[in-house]
Amino acid sequence: MVVTGTESPLVVVLSESMEPGFKRGDILFLHMNKDPVRAGEIVVFNVDGRDIPIVHRVIKVHERHDTAEADILTKGDNNPRDDRLLYAHGQLWLQQQHIVGRAIGYLPYAGWLTIAMTEKPVFKYVLIGALGLLVVASKE
Repeated sequence: MVVTGTESPLVVVLSESMEPGFKRGDILFLHMNKDPVRAGEIVVFNVDGRDIPIVHRVIKVHERHDTAEADILTKGDNNPRDDRLLYAHGQLWLQQQHIVGRAIGYLPYAGWLTIAMTEKPVFKYVLIGALGLLVVASKE
């Protein structure tokens, strides 16, 4: 966290909304600094009322010179429209506090284990059981 400037330095892409650039199951490496967010950057953001962060591209930034803040609009590369329908009710723009980090790299398909354990809880229990058996067997 100290090095990356973000509380979540890794995230898994959970949908096809960023294809072809990022595919479902890719792991993104995040970094965050004080530089203003710019159009074209891929960011991870949280929306009030949603538990899972979203990975999308910044398509517009309106800087407010009187307050040095910015209104940010995002869109998934594979989506036909901007993300305003994903934002909290009545919210038209994101602010800097919604941004968790900027994507600085990725590892293709490495997050599929996370997706499998989330979508198929049985898989998680089978994996935990197999690891437990492996520990028991290695001690004998």
